[in-house]
Amino acid sequence: MALAAATALVLALVGGGIWYARRPPPSPPPTTRVPQAKPQVRIASSEITATGTVKLKSGADVRVGAQISGIVEKLNVNVGSPVRAGEVIAVLDTRAIRATIAEAEATLTKDQAVLVKDARNEARLKRLLATHDVSQQQADDARADLTAQSATVTFDESSLIAAKLNLSYATIRAPVSGVVASVSTQQGETVAAAFNTPTFVTIIQPRALEMIAMVDEADIGPVRVGQPVTFTTETYPDRRFTGHVTRIAPTATIISGVVNYEVAASIDGNVGALRPEMTATATIRTAGDRESSFPAAAGQSSAESQAGAARLERGSARRPASLPAKSASAAGISRGPGRTTFATEEPNS
Repeated sequence: MALAAATALVLALVGGGIWYARRPPPSPPPTTRVPQAKPQVRIASSEITATGTVKLKSGADVRVGAQISGIVEKLNVNVGSPVRAGEVIAVLDTRAIRATIAEAEATLTKDQAVLVKDARNEARLKRLLATHDVSQQQADDARADLTAQSATVTFDESSLIAAKLNLSYATIRAPVSGVVASVSTQQGETVAAAFNTPTFVTIIQPRALEMIAMVDEADIGPVRVGQPVTFTTETYPDRRFTGHVTRIAPTATIISGVVNYEVAASIDGNVGALRPEMTATATIRTAGDRESSFPAAAGQSSAESQAGAARLERGSARRPASLPAKSASAAGISRGPGRTTFATEEPNS
């Protein structure tokens, strides 16, 4: 019986060893898969909306007039006519001016002849004075006559130059290229330039446009030069024009008790479709901050949240984080000085 018991014990130990050596390995504990998402960068902007008007830039409209009086002999333009810089717009009657030029030339020729005579007389008396054949008084008078006649010739030359300059003023040319917006003087009319300069035509440069927006005093604070501007017009409601703020009026414009400030904006690209005095609705972007965001799907699921809470209860601490929700589809990541802050977990020390 003792031998049988020992044999049974040996067989049990050998069988248990064989079973332990051939048993299957234990399965690994279940793991929780954390979804990943790529952070995205977006622009958080602040905008101001105001009503404006498309206007000509300062100096874009030029009033062309005449510096001399006379009859308009020829008028070469009408309203809407395109003109180029240097092109002849009108010509005045030049007969009176040409007569003045002829008179000035004749006077100059006569005085130049007298000047030659006085110069010879002064030289002769100077030689006679050296031999004491004339008095000092006679020599001084000859020198004074020569000086006066020289001044007379200089005056005649200036008069001739002025007469020729008036002749050039009789031909009126366009100072800039553009389109004739209005015609104030017609062919055959007499213009008088004695007291003010009469206006023949007004030329505008149709491409020299800008948009003037009236911004309320409550919104003018964050507006700065260089900020981007977009606007539409009543004529083209589906077309967006772009530009940048170029200047802000230092003084206010009060309309019906409402305080507004004029904000001028340039117009980028082709402005051929725009016309002066068109009504515009402008949007000024006063801020544009870059910030990171990640999809809301990257957040924890309910099961993961419960697992994380259990881990926290078992001895983990949660670092404070800033995760402001920007929308239903994304959550923002706040940025500190030189780093990005978000929620993490640390084991207790």
